[in-house]
Amino acid sequence: MRFKTFLESVVKIKHLNLFGESSHAKMSPPYRLKLVEEMKEKAKDAKTAAVLALFYPKEEETYLVLILRKTYKGVHSAQVGFPGGKYEDEDADLRATALREAEEEVGVAQSMVNILKKLSPLYIPPSNFMVHPYFGISEFTPKFIKQDEEVEAVLEVKLQDVLDNQNAIVTKVATSYSIEVKVPAFKLNGFIVWGATAMMLGEIKDLLKQVL
Repeated sequence: MRFKTFLESVVKIKHLNLFGESSHAKMSPPYRLKLVEEMKEKAKDAKTAAVLALFYPKEEETYLVLILRKTYKGVHSAQVGFPGGKYEDEDADLRATALREAEEEVGVAQSMVNILKKLSPLYIPPSNFMVHPYFGISEFTPKFIKQDEEVEAVLEVKLQDVLDNQNAIVTKVATSYSIEVKVPAFKLNGFIVWGATAMMLGEIKDLLKQVL
């Protein structure tokens, strides 16, 4: 989709109600509800994080940036996600967290980003985080610089691929619980996007389909 067309229409999402659980459920792993129930007490003290879904122009088309995380000893090792991370005391609010983390992880200056909307928060049982996603736009093409310590690769994904229903699949993945399960996912740029990222991306897709 042409970025000019996208820019003219996407501002309408400011006035839309969020889809929340109805969107999240479509892309939710089958074991999620059980985990959320088991973690109910622990979730009351969940850590807080924020991520940024950043759309931008590239050769006049509309793109979204995702990251492939490094392989490490952790529950989100080698997974595709949005730039983002844990709230820090120096952050003014969660919006500031999302912007700071995006600058740290992929090198996008905070001044380049216009936050259009705060999306539905999502609890992640394996890491006990409550994640707050933000929908942002840059009217300029960023020059991405990845944070080598945490980011394996920067993935530039065409908006059209996100909206294409053929890229919404069901596939087997190895979970942090050392089992393989079938999960709903997106296949983007040859990578499988599942779990919390897919759930947040599902809400973004549903919102965009209302205005584009």
